Amino acid sequence: MFSTEIQHFIVNKKYPNFSPKAVFFDMDGVLFDSMKYHSWAWVKAFELKGIPFTEYECYLNEGRTGASTIDGVYMQQFNRVATEEEKKSLYHSKSNLFEQSGKTEEMPFALELLLKLKSQHFQIFLVTGSGQPTLLDSLNVSFPNIFNKNNMVTAFDVTEGKPHPEPYLKALKKSGLQPWEVVVVENAPLGVESAKAAGLFVLAVNTGVLEDKILIDSGADIVFDTIKELFEKWDYFRANF
Repeated sequence: MFSTEIQHFIVNKKYPNFSPKAVFFDMDGVLFDSMKYHSWAWVKAFELKGIPFTEYECYLNEGRTGASTIDGVYMQQFNRVATEEEKKSLYHSKSNLFEQSGKTEEMPFALELLLKLKSQHFQIFLVTGSGQPTLLDSLNVSFPNIFNKNNMVTAFDVTEGKPHPEPYLKALKKSGLQPWEVVVVENAPLGVESAKAAGLFVLAVNTGVLEDKILIDSGADIVFDTIKELFEKWDYFRANF
């Protein structure tokens, strides 16, 4: 189980081996069940500006920085990027709507998976395109003694968000590891693209509304249905490296 995907990764990348020492986690849709609130807030914020934007499009754009998401929509609708004022106004509206949407719950089995990895002495990193203050602040409440500024890369740390490889390359540099020593857990196609562009092995967890094929086409090495499934099968996966 999983050995074929691992061998394909090693051969395709021409790496000497596959020996993970760290796991890089996306946040929204992986650690927190927050994408339903993000998508609602984005759709509503654009609607208030008279701009069409759907939940499905939100999931396709998941992982981008807020500014990049807005620019993408403006290019599609108006054939231009948004002005700084338009971006500031729209993202402020989206953030306020998100804050009003209610308490964001942790993904089932996210904490159990993190604790398992910690007990197995893996480095754990957060690599997120989010700049949502309440979610970032709640990490230590939901996942105590796991994350700190030294093992996090957020929207505030990059100039190029996902799908550009910069977020994962920054995490890789912070970790001091080689690409074949890292596993990524992502749920978004752009996040998968970002991690693959950085040369990393990606476990995709399809916690949203997209089809598995979209994650596979984005480059995911293995796709799971839930964080619970990944938790339950982690030791089988680990047995192959």
